[in-house]
Amino acid sequence: MSCITTIKERGFKLTPQRRLILDIIHESDTHVTAEEVVSLVQAKMPGVNKSTIYRTLELLDEIGCVVKGESHGRSIYHHAEEGHHHHMECRACGNTVDCSEDLFASVEKALHKKYGFRAEFKHTVIKGLCSQCRIRM
Repeated sequence: MSCITTIKERGFKLTPQRRLILDIIHESDTHVTAEEVVSLVQAKMPGVNKSTIYRTLELLDEIGCVVKGESHGRSIYHHAEEGHHHHMECRACGNTVDCSEDLFASVEKALHKKYGFRAEFKHTVIKGLCSQCRIRM
């Protein structure tokens, strides 16, 4: 199901601002920060309030159209059609490496078995030191 369909079926209006935010995230070949989305939206639609953009990003995450993550202390977004993925981020040099989607499968099963908890590992950033930085330290 497309995000446009999801928005309408959930009873939300597809405003020009929401459409633009979706387009920006969908057309990006990388993750975009909330600040980048604000800048790009305001460049194309001057006068759009920053809080409107942040609220829209939260709504799009809640209804599953975008996936929100965190990198370097900032919220980052990617289109949900990209699927779930994870990253390892070096806290020394900032290098980021993608990890496979099934990385947390055993943790998900263990949490469910032991606690009855259904974990959602949609976009996880694992912080630590890369092999190069570990050698230098």
